Amino acid sequence: MSVSPAPGGEDLRDRSMGELLKQLSQETSTLVKQELELAKAEMAEKGKHAGKGIGLFSGAGLFGLGAFLALTAAIIAALSTAMDVWIAALIVAVVYGIVAAVLAKSGQSKIKEATPAAPEQTVETLKEDVEWAKTRTRSDAR
Repeated sequence: MSVSPAPGGEDLRDRSMGELLKQLSQETSTLVKQELELAKAEMAEKGKHAGKGIGLFSGAGLFGLGAFLALTAAIIAALSTAMDVWIAALIVAVVYGIVAAVLAKSGQSKIKEATPAAPEQTVETLKEDVEWAKTRTRSDAR
């Protein structure tokens, strides 16, 4: 088995255990610092891309809202050929209100399913583990 020479060309077998541990500690510290710097740089790059993505989604939302408003105007205009404009607008508003109410109710029920936020099953198993440990301790004490 051959031992690699130290960075300075010195054979590692000629160094004391204390020196080797000191070198290992320094190199480990340097490696950890370099890894942290790499992680920071990588996260900064990902943050830039995420920021651009969020900006694009915001633009899409804005244009989507504009399209929805234009569609609403078109529906009202189409209905107004058969009735007064204010009645057409009222019908569209009532339909939108019903859709909003249904979506709100569905959202409310989904939120209720997600509450409480505590992981109930994990809490139960932890309680069981504590009881098991107590029982085990009592039986070992006998």
